[in-house]
Amino acid sequence: MTEWDLSTPVLNVGFRLQWEAAQQAHVLLFPEGMIRLNVSAAEILKRCDGTRVTDELVTELETVFSVQGIRAEVQAFLAHATQRGWVGWVRE
Repeated sequence: MTEWDLSTPVLNVGFRLQWEAAQQAHVLLFPEGMIRLNVSAAEILKRCDGTRVTDELVTELETVFSVQGIRAEVQAFLAHATQRGWVGWVRE
C-alpha cells in the first residue's frame, strides 16, 4: 500500500459537487466557475467527503460498479484533482 491508499481525500473549501439538471450531469462549482464532470469523476468526487481513505474509496467503487483493477485510474484522477486544487488530503 502507498501513502495515497492510507490518506483521506476531501473536497477543498470553496468547491461544491452537485447535480445540474440543465447540464444533465454532476458539476463542480467554485467561485470562478463550474466544471462539468463525467460520470467516473463525479462518482470519485462524491466519495471525497473525508470519511474514507483512498483504499476504501477504490474498494467501494469496485464493489458498486462490479469492476476490478481501477486503482491506478482513481489515483490518476485524484492526482489531477489535487493538482487543480479541487481535493485536499488528510493524512492519518
